[in-house]
Amino acid sequence: MVNKSGDVIASAVTNLDLHDISRAAKTYGVKSFYVVTPLKDQSELVKRIISHWTHGAGATYNPKRRQALELIRIKESLEGAIDEIRSGSAADEAPKTVVTSARNSRRVIGFSKLRRLLQNGKPYLLIFGTAWGLSDDLISGADYTLEPVRGVADYNHLSVRSAAAVILDRLVGRGKMDG
Repeated sequence: MVNKSGDVIASAVTNLDLHDISRAAKTYGVKSFYVVTPLKDQSELVKRIISHWTHGAGATYNPKRRQALELIRIKESLEGAIDEIRSGSAADEAPKTVVTSARNSRRVIGFSKLRRLLQNGKPYLLIFGTAWGLSDDLISGADYTLEPVRGVADYNHLSVRSAAAVILDRLVGRGKMDG
């Protein structure tokens, strides 16, 4: 991630992001939701939250939440997530990486085109950022950069959980897509 000044950082994981993104992922049929953090304390926090909702009192209190949070996989690096996806694919194939960004980019793939590509049965890893977004190096190293989510106002700084829900709906939702 990057901070407001553009420095590469590791950002904090939020409880709301875990709950809301995992619920959106479950709703839209995503196989796994990877939380990538090199920070040990953040990894432990995520484990405690997941455990409460999958094995603790939360699992009994809200079984639907348990189903969503069971999708979460914690990795120390993006490479770790890619390796796990590769080892789980039928052809031992690395996933195509698709980064998201609110920033304009010269090389973008539109929602409709990516929606069609997702039908090919190959693994894809959709990468979201927190803080002030993904680093330029991560974006330039990806296979695709997804077009930004655009609203009707000039303001464009969605929370990661909001962006994830909108993007998942555009990519795999049952609603009609333009063009």
